[in-house]
Amino acid sequence: MRIQADVATLDILGHLIIWFMLSIITVGIALFFFPYSFSKFIINRSVVIDDQGVSRQMSCNTDIFGSIGHVILWIIISIITFGLGYVFYFYKVWNYSLNHTTIG
Repeated sequence: MRIQADVATLDILGHLIIWFMLSIITVGIALFFFPYSFSKFIINRSVVIDDQGVSRQMSCNTDIFGSIGHVILWIIISIITFGLGYVFYFYKVWNYSLNHTTIG
């Protein structure tokens, strides 16, 4: 069994431009929501391929509103640690996103 991601360069560029603009408009607040969007962006473009070659689409079932408590907690942690907590936050978001992913 293996995982294959199909992420096009133009999709990546568009995603980065949108989040760059959002981070400028929100004076950096959007960067706390970016890891959710990033993980969902990759996971939703990935498939699991079993040994017989059958592929199944992965689907990340997270949304911004369902994660708002998690975001607020990590904003506080990042402020208290002068930004060092954000590095750990990025890993925790991937953990959260993978735990809310289904394979169909």
